[in-house]
Amino acid sequence: MSQLNHHKANAWQAWLPEARASLRLGWPLILTNLAQIALLTTDIIYIGRLGADALAAGSLAASLYHTFMIFSMGLVSATIPMLATTLGKRRNAVREVRRTVRQGLWTAILICLPAWTILWHAEAILVAMGQDPVLAAKSVEFMHTLQWALLPYLGYIVLRSFLAAMEKPAWTLLVAGSAIAFNALAGWLLIFGHWGFPALGLAGAGIASTCSSTMMFIGLALVLKRHRRFRRYHLLGNLWHADFTRLSELWRLGLPIAVTFTLETLVFYAAVIMMGIIGTTALAAHAIAMQIASISFMVPLGFGQVATIRVGLAAGRGQPQGIRRAGWTAYGMGVGFMAIAALVMWIAPNTLIGFFLDASLPANQEVAALAVQFLAFAALFQLADGAQAVCAGMLRGLHDTRIPMLFAMLGYWVLGVPIGAFLAFVVGWGGVGVWLGLATGLTIVAVLLTSRWLTRIRHHSLYFIGAKP
Repeated sequence: MSQLNHHKANAWQAWLPEARASLRLGWPLILTNLAQIALLTTDIIYIGRLGADALAAGSLAASLYHTFMIFSMGLVSATIPMLATTLGKRRNAVREVRRTVRQGLWTAILICLPAWTILWHAEAILVAMGQDPVLAAKSVEFMHTLQWALLPYLGYIVLRSFLAAMEKPAWTLLVAGSAIAFNALAGWLLIFGHWGFPALGLAGAGIASTCSSTMMFIGLALVLKRHRRFRRYHLLGNLWHADFTRLSELWRLGLPIAVTFTLETLVFYAAVIMMGIIGTTALAAHAIAMQIASISFMVPLGFGQVATIRVGLAAGRGQPQGIRRAGWTAYGMGVGFMAIAALVMWIAPNTLIGFFLDASLPANQEVAALAVQFLAFAALFQLADGAQAVCAGMLRGLHDTRIPMLFAMLGYWVLGVPIGAFLAFVVGWGGVGVWLGLATGLTIVAVLLTSRWLTRIRHHSLYFIGAKP
């Protein structure tokens, strides 16, 4: 019995430091994720005050922009596992870190050029997708000022990746928090025309977001330039130095991440398209429910980032037990939070919806009632959404990105979207069918990714970076 108690004590001694390290790294990352989504959430809240039509048009523009932003962010996010592994090995860390960050910034510029060109033609794209031409025309008022936020935002993501891999993410939280306050004020001034500013409506929301993203990049750049711990890396010096070897490594790892992010995002965008076909009321209600679900998702997303960093550091040091502890600790924290989020969505949907829409107004009551239904189905997939987000981060820490990409394709597009479309248009369940399809796809991906992780940690030969999955 004493040996058993001693074994349990040793197990706790191994896991508790990991839990503390994950929480210490995780809470600034989570709050930073919440801060980032708060930028777009603030815009949506303000736009909702302009009416249901403006909210629907803003939702279309935001969804299309978000799709390109997510792909681009996935691409530059490859800097996180690369940096974590480098710092775990501690060999030529300064030079290797500098190479990775610089090529992350190169990647941001390279991907923005085609993205800007496509987003400029958002109206034609939305009409071709079957959206209401009036709403499509109105959506570009937002898009043509929002799209320029992409480059500074990606630059911010690259610099944030460095600070996260250094396990010093508090600076990103400080900068993002300042940007939220600025965006709230700028949006209030430019959307509604307070204090003598012109009332620009949707266009004002985009201008506020672009200025806020620029502020975030400049803020982190100043931190890295002036802080004595970070300036020795000289991350922003000689930025135009070509390094095609490291650039190709980043793209080789980042493209599957980008495709995976995009496949998941396009599922939700496909839901927006289907809601637009169903009607403006369904589209507006979906925008509210999806925004609430997106906010809760930021927590497991943060723990997924923690998992990438902690697993990557352990992999760089060649510590299989450390890899296992880092992964499962983040997994338990992320999924546990989503269980709480699901409960809140079940018991207090009207309170959550009230932040986005005044349900007491007769014109908004139909939208609010439908949003309550959608939020109930959002609660169904919270656990699965959290599991797949964290588990994907765990696998990225092992540089395992190709197989998860295939899982995403199968779960989201071979099964999830077709099931949602069938239930919505063939069975006749409308928006409810769309949400059931989302829940199905997320659950399938969560199960597959968790199985993949179990396979990886069973075979110790696959722990080391560079082993073939």
